[in-house]
Amino acid sequence: MNLLMLLLLIFAAVALMVVLGERFAKPGSPEQMARLRRWLIPLVGAALVLSIVDFYWR
Repeated sequence: MNLLMLLLLIFAAVALMVVLGERFAKPGSPEQMARLRRWLIPLVGAALVLSIVDFYWR
């Protein structure tokens, strides 16, 4: 029962964040998106490599 309540609370919190984000978030400028993309793609790649290393290291 505790797990079901926890999952329900997490779902409600995520739904609230989506609704508030759609209502109050301002769109980012193309320059800001380019700066974020410049950092995001290498970080995702590094996370994938590190997870593969962790999987085979154990």
